[in-house]
Amino acid sequence: MFVGHAALAFAVVAGLAAREWPRRDALAVGAVAAAFATLPDVDVLYAPVGLVGARLDALALASAFWSTSTLVHRGVTHSLVVSAVVGVVAVAWFLGARRGSGRLRVVAAGLGVGLVAAVGVDAGALGALVTAFFVVGAVGVSAAVVRVTSLGTRPFVAAAAVGLLSHPFGDVFTGEPPAFLYPFDAVLLAERVTLATDPTLHLLAAFAVELLAVWLAVVVWADLRDVRLHASVLPRVAVAAGYAVAVAFVPPPTLDLSYPFVFSVIAVGGVGAIPRVRLGDERRMTVPDRRAAFVTALSAITVAWAAYTVAYLVL
Repeated sequence: MFVGHAALAFAVVAGLAAREWPRRDALAVGAVAAAFATLPDVDVLYAPVGLVGARLDALALASAFWSTSTLVHRGVTHSLVVSAVVGVVAVAWFLGARRGSGRLRVVAAGLGVGLVAAVGVDAGALGALVTAFFVVGAVGVSAAVVRVTSLGTRPFVAAAAVGLLSHPFGDVFTGEPPAFLYPFDAVLLAERVTLATDPTLHLLAAFAVELLAVWLAVVVWADLRDVRLHASVLPRVAVAAGYAVAVAFVPPPTLDLSYPFVFSVIAVGGVGAIPRVRLGDERRMTVPDRRAAFVTALSAITVAWAAYTVAYLVL
């Protein structure tokens, strides 16, 4: 589900930028937005601690991972207030690196350290730790942008703002709502947005939202690269319709038990990478190129989701 944040930020920023800028620049600024959109989820870096001592099976490990992540996930790093401060740190570092100004980089470092310290006083060591991850990640993205692109200040600021500030809103359909206004007591959203009263249909709808975000990013990328997507979809995608039979074996997915469905439906995407064997005098095995493999995989996951949804509604 983490991919949806980056995909949506890329699609929005690159799509809008393409109206005014050359395609290469639009792709670059979209990639920057996508990078910043992933940063709030650095709070899950603490979650692997929960895997220590967990049973060695997929469901137990997934449960342990997410149970541990709830200690800090969607908290400090998902705050619009904290994200705004981190955005200022990123911009200050960007300007300092672009202009060769050590003073600006010192200001960025000082502001970042101050933010980590303030969160530590309010939320404790764990909150300070994930905030430090957040700050370091933002500085790292800024440094990378300066090193590999010629992006100007305004597009950088716009991309960072869209990426950082859009992220929390992508989490309103699953789990607990993010702490939008931390450290203030005001509550922007008390409960998650419900897409369906049936818990399984809600999960399937939330999955569809993620798929839509990814498809939007792929379509924007393809348009900017003059790629014909339909030509990249391999006929084998049709087998994904067979996932409909999973309705009899996979427990109806809900937010509390999504792993069997999510793991298995994503596994269907593996059909995109399966080598093709050509029979003849000499058997030859050809591997789909990366583009065809990816587009076919995404198409297969989409078909599998649709097949499961229809089967669930019918049965």
